[in-house]
Amino acid sequence: MGGSGVVKVACVLVICMMVAGVEGSISCGKLASGLSPCLDYLKKGGAVPPGCCSGIKALRSAAKTTADRQAACTCLKNLSKSYTGLNLGLASGLPGKCGVSIPYKFSPTTDCTKVT
Repeated sequence: MGGSGVVKVACVLVICMMVAGVEGSISCGKLASGLSPCLDYLKKGGAVPPGCCSGIKALRSAAKTTADRQAACTCLKNLSKSYTGLNLGLASGLPGKCGVSIPYKFSPTTDCTKVT
């Protein structure tokens, strides 16, 4: 690889690191997996499963920075659009039912760029 090829690879790596830094350390896949016990509750109501609250608490403790909270918000927003039949009222009240404070509303209309 010539000198310009090395520079191009280095630039791509730097860009990837910058994007990763902007997105925060929240993995949407892990977030979805951790909150999967909540799906039945969000569709049918009833008692909140203990595993669901564990996922909500894990989300809260993982989202330490503004970038993390914005990434989590965006992930939740996208997840809410991918599942049909979710009761958004139940979703917005879920953190409170689990005794957790989340600094944004669980809603597909939340502006995640304003989450701090």
